Amino acid sequence: MKWTGILLLPLCAALLAGCSTTRSLREGEFRLAKNEIKVDDKSFNQRELQTYISQQPNTYFIFGWNPFLNLYNLSGQDGTKPINRFLRKIGQAPVVYDPTKVDASIESMLNHLEYIGYYGSDVESDVRVHKKKVYVTYYVELGKRFVIDSVSYNLPPSDEFRKDFYDDQPNVTVKSGQYLAASALEAETERGSAYFRTKGYYGFDKSQYVFEADTLRVPGHAFLKMSILEHGRNEPEENSVLPVKYSIGDVRISYSQDLRLRKSLLENLNMLRPGEPYNELAVNRTYSRLTSLNLFSGVNISMDKRDSAIVDCNIRLRHSQLQGFKVNLEASTNSSGLMGISPQITYYHKNIFKGGERLNIGLKGNFQFKPKDHVRSTEFGTSTSITFPKFLGLPTRFFPPSSTVPKTDVATSFNYQNRPEYTRTIISGSFGYSGSMGSRFFFQFFPVQANIVRMFDIDPDFREETDHDPFMRYAYQSHFDAGLGTILYYTTNPSVNPQDSYHYYRLGIDISGNVLSLLNRYWPTDAAGAHLVWGSPYSQYVRSEIQIGRTFVFGKGDSQALAFRILAGAGYAYGNSNYLPFEKAFYAGGASSLRGWQARTLGPGNAPMSEYFIIPNQTGDMKLEVNAEYRFPMFWKFDGALFLDAGNIWSLYASAPDEAKFKLSNLPQSIAADWGTGLRLDMDFILIRIDLGVRLHDPVRAAGDRWINPFQKATWQNPSSVFALHFGVGYPF
Repeated sequence: MKWTGILLLPLCAALLAGCSTTRSLREGEFRLAKNEIKVDDKSFNQRELQTYISQQPNTYFIFGWNPFLNLYNLSGQDGTKPINRFLRKIGQAPVVYDPTKVDASIESMLNHLEYIGYYGSDVESDVRVHKKKVYVTYYVELGKRFVIDSVSYNLPPSDEFRKDFYDDQPNVTVKSGQYLAASALEAETERGSAYFRTKGYYGFDKSQYVFEADTLRVPGHAFLKMSILEHGRNEPEENSVLPVKYSIGDVRISYSQDLRLRKSLLENLNMLRPGEPYNELAVNRTYSRLTSLNLFSGVNISMDKRDSAIVDCNIRLRHSQLQGFKVNLEASTNSSGLMGISPQITYYHKNIFKGGERLNIGLKGNFQFKPKDHVRSTEFGTSTSITFPKFLGLPTRFFPPSSTVPKTDVATSFNYQNRPEYTRTIISGSFGYSGSMGSRFFFQFFPVQANIVRMFDIDPDFREETDHDPFMRYAYQSHFDAGLGTILYYTTNPSVNPQDSYHYYRLGIDISGNVLSLLNRYWPTDAAGAHLVWGSPYSQYVRSEIQIGRTFVFGKGDSQALAFRILAGAGYAYGNSNYLPFEKAFYAGGASSLRGWQARTLGPGNAPMSEYFIIPNQTGDMKLEVNAEYRFPMFWKFDGALFLDAGNIWSLYASAPDEAKFKLSNLPQSIAADWGTGLRLDMDFILIRIDLGVRLHDPVRAAGDRWINPFQKATWQNPSSVFALHFGVGYPF
């Protein structure tokens, strides 16, 4: 293979890295290149002070290099030319050094050091200029710290309040032996005031805490006095009122009469009961439970004092649109002429049985074809699901106020597939629960999920071919699949369209056939010894898949982003099965996978395209995939993207061909890679994208021809092995 074209890529990167990063600066301007903090105490975490530097330099991504900074500076000082405007649009402007920000940074650092308990600290700066670049070093001399010798308390003259305080005293976070710090004192005021609001003291505020520290009695020690006032520290003493426990008075729930709801629904979700002690946790949990119904566009809970010991509660609900449709469309093509279109439409009703039950009815299709050719694949599917806003089997009262109430999901679906080689139907059903723990962790658990797969009209030539391949023979036979599954998901930003940097973890596990295997003595067997349920072998396997993703948002107005994803999955059949069922196998390629290939046209490993299928249908037992995408604004509502994808699928079974097996010795050669560019139209309520993926490393090619040179003319003389075009809705990851 000729490496000239491939070597152009790193050469271009090297030339770009060599471009000046100060070319766009005007006379008298300097680029802030680096901030450095040096603390006299090596045990101190310097990163704690980084956020208090008012002006930060440009971020770096790759070994101290920021390619977007270089791109911006290619435009020079004239930003009026179209090409220069484009470079500035996708690039990152240099941070122009502002000397006034240095003094502001020093003041912020000193304030923070005192806040965390370093009193009398000193910070000095040293500014060095070299070739229009500024390097700022902050020298920090930490101040004196005081150890808390003892803590005394001054409490309101209320026996009931004093009892509640001393019951909570073991949880007080300010203790003798700790260092005195305003940050620790403030944290205790927030914790303590929240505690009292859960004990019935409505309106109790952290401003009622006052601390006095005697640091003169013993050098290096502080004698702390904690006082809880009968009024806010900034209020006059005449406003003093002894802390009183409140009870809930009247509870009024108001909503539009157009929204027909069973009375029991809101009564079960409401944690605020007349006559019970006021508890802020109950208020917050009531808000969370009502919001989780997704019936209301607004939930407002207000508390009004009726007298000295009773608060009335008003819950106002503003309902959202109850019914609607969702439409999704994905399409892809490659230059071999194979096209794929996947439309989907879903109808939803958020209150189908007047109890907050959500109904979803979906219709979807997947059509693959070649224009002016009889080759085609047709797939239709319909699904119905109902989500109940409660845990079927347990009353809502069994869930404590500190927890959410899991929802119950019941779903069924029917799928019809007509391919040149066979016709197949899949009937599926599931029953399970979904919910959350806090605002970041979500789960789904399905103790029951089942598939009934039936094969019809199998092409005689296809059957004859698969009879010689145990995996293909098993994958394309009727079977019964029953087991359980779970999905665990954690994200630092649960919003639908996060605007800030975030990361997430997603783990899915499926286990099937173990319960059925306990009854093997009662199941009939076929000629191969497999146990049958309803005339078909049942599947027995374990399958797991994990995804880790991270998105970094940066640039002016947080308009740019770098998104990464790592995906790994594997499945293993045992007991009554020799191989994974086809619908549980992994595949690669497509609009949300390796975009240089159409879906199911890649792998396993170095194996060539299967001759069994007229329309590609490659699958494997294991999958590894890594994706990276840079997203940037262009004009109006259009955004651009540059991406890299790498990965593949493999077989784990001994009977598989050598080129399809997963082997560490052959891993680099069997990894597929692509690069490409995309265009996105962001309409706020929907994002439409087009991605052009170009193959970079094709593991199916001959050993010396796997790296594809995009600059070689001969490459584009055979474009069918080069690119794929994808149309989709939403980000790929």
